[in-house]
Amino acid sequence: MASGQLYGLGLGPGDPELVTLKALRLLRAAAVVVYPAPESGDSFARGIVAQWLDRGQPEIAIRFPMQPGPPPAAIYRAAAAEIAAVLDRGGDVACLCQGDPLFYGSFAGIFAELAERYRVTIVPGVSSLTACAAAAALPLVQRDAILSVIPATLGEDALARRLAAVDPGDGAAVIKLGRHFAKLRRVLERLGLLDGAIYVEHASLPSERVAPLATVDPASVPYFAMALIHPGESTIRPDRGASG
Repeated sequence: MASGQLYGLGLGPGDPELVTLKALRLLRAAAVVVYPAPESGDSFARGIVAQWLDRGQPEIAIRFPMQPGPPPAAIYRAAAAEIAAVLDRGGDVACLCQGDPLFYGSFAGIFAELAERYRVTIVPGVSSLTACAAAAALPLVQRDAILSVIPATLGEDALARRLAAVDPGDGAAVIKLGRHFAKLRRVLERLGLLDGAIYVEHASLPSERVAPLATVDPASVPYFAMALIHPGESTIRPDRGASG
């Protein structure tokens, strides 16, 4: 029997209407559905497509600990073994990933474990980067400008070096804010970039918020938040709450 095929499905930032037709077709045809989830509680990725999980497909939740640093490699190995067992029986597997599978996506760890042994098709999704830019109505870059994507998880000195290297006219997106927000705010203030920074959280969801970063309370910042920074620009857009 030929082995099944693994599909890495990008589901977008959270709004079910941003799931592509291709991802939806492959999801509904898959024998088994796999998705990342916290150690306890619901999976955000599964929640995006919950309304279409109506065919009784078996599901595998990959439980990740909510702790600093990359997930333990053992978690990916164990999940890959479960997925491989389905593929070896000839079943196709849909692995769900919020955003895009290869843009800081958890699917990359599964892909690394299985790509050399099985057929893999990756369906791109709307990334948080483009969703946040759309929410803020702020062009990321134009013409010959350069965009830097910087994780807020970097140490403060490394974060400052990366942002200081962004030239006027270029752009930067600082992702994974959460508990790192206060650190980012200190760096932006020190570099003189605070007044031009835009904050976006939960892009595309009913709880979406866009605001000048300087006005945001660090205690309120979720993990799914981003800062958009354009050195040399000081235009501040008005605070906005949920939008659709």
